[in-house]
Formats: sequence, structure tokens, C-alpha cells
Amino acid sequence: MNKFFAFVRDSFVEVKDHVSWPKYSEAQSSATLVLVASLIFALVIGLVDVGFKNAMKAIYDSIFVQ
Repeated sequence: MNKFFAFVRDSFVEVKDHVSWPKYSEAQSSATLVLVASLIFALVIGLVDVGFKNAMKAIYDSIFVQ
């Protein structure tokens, strides 16, 4: 159990004293970049999904409807 508490204490010291944290403006710009990239990626995937749905519907309609 002492090893666990030593690990937690050492981890806290590492995060508090040795980690290089970004400035608020850097973190904000990175978060904005991730948000914009995620929205663009979601839009592209959505468009591809709609395209495949319409293509498959056209194929099925041409095969099964006579």
C-alpha cells in the first residue's frame, strides 16, 4: 500500500513541477483547431454517407423494381 501512495505522491509532484503546461491562449487556439477539424471531418463523412445511401438506393431500385 505504501508503494501506491508513493506513486500518487510522485505523480502529483511530476505534474505540478515538471510538466510544461501551455499558456491559456495556446490551449484555446489548439482547442479551436480541434473543434473546426472535427466539424469538417464530420461534414465530409456525412456527405460520403449520404452519397453512398443514394447510390445504393438507386442500385437497389434499378435491380428490384421492374
